[in-house]
Amino acid sequence: MSESQVWDAVDAYFTGRLAPDDEVMAAALRNSEAAGLPHINVTANQGKLLQILAEVQGARQILEIGTLGGYSTIWLARALPADGRLISLEYDPGHAEVAVRNIARAGLDKVVEVRVGAALESLPRLADENPPPFDLVFIDADKGNNVHYLEWALRLTSAGSLIVVDNVVRGGRVAEAHSDAEDVRGSRGAIELIGSHPRLSGTAIQTVGAKGYDGFALARVLA
Repeated sequence: MSESQVWDAVDAYFTGRLAPDDEVMAAALRNSEAAGLPHINVTANQGKLLQILAEVQGARQILEIGTLGGYSTIWLARALPADGRLISLEYDPGHAEVAVRNIARAGLDKVVEVRVGAALESLPRLADENPPPFDLVFIDADKGNNVHYLEWALRLTSAGSLIVVDNVVRGGRVAEAHSDAEDVRGSRGAIELIGSHPRLSGTAIQTVGAKGYDGFALARVLA
């Protein structure tokens, strides 16, 4: 087997034992595919990781930047208590429509709100509402704006909150210091901000699997 085939086989084994499909999740993926959404959602293993992180956090308030079809949203929302709240920001109205249906089918529409529009316009409006600090922020939107999203996440969290930035490895291109690619610059900017900001302590993890070679950054808010 090729290297990528090995990754896929291991991912399939882990998923089958640790994050097996249920009808809600399978339907969310089917509906997203039928609507023509890009195949860029997290894998089941990654979704289960998000759920566990939210559970370990004891999260009651979650912010997601980048909804797509609501697959990761459902994983995160399953960690919330009945009186919890998840706000997910999605730029594309068509994607948001699919996500809202998937979330309702999952029985999570009472705790999840999808807001449509550019996140950098939605985030100031959200801040103006003076919400309780978010316990977990998941950033998985256009990579060029990662630094801006991270800065907003800092404004909307407090000590002990966790920020997760997805897709930071970019197939290894994140190591290219002189790259002009917007996604690489955005990922490098987020890593550098996490490493230098006095309110953050973070790390980054490289991953391989069904989505190829990638990874994510974790940042704990210190104060």
